[in-house]
Amino acid sequence: MEINLINLLFLIAVLCILVTVLKINRHVKGIKYTLDQLSKHNDVPENQINDELRQLIVMGEKIKAEKIARKTLGLSLLEGKQYVDNLKVNKN
Repeated sequence: MEINLINLLFLIAVLCILVTVLKINRHVKGIKYTLDQLSKHNDVPENQINDELRQLIVMGEKIKAEKIARKTLGLSLLEGKQYVDNLKVNKN
């Protein structure tokens, strides 16, 4: 009985943390969208690393470009891939 109660409390705690993380993630995405809009509106120059990443893409070093993007910008694996893919789409 005591173990079931502990398991239930643990499950509730994990669910609360998950909900909080999802709310924070949604909030961060909103902030990112706002920053993107502000940078476009105010003609903020593009990140300096983008030229290097484009050069790597042209040289066929897409994976290396993704690694550099991840390291420099603090992106996840998926975010790094998407960032490099967006550079290709926007430049070509």
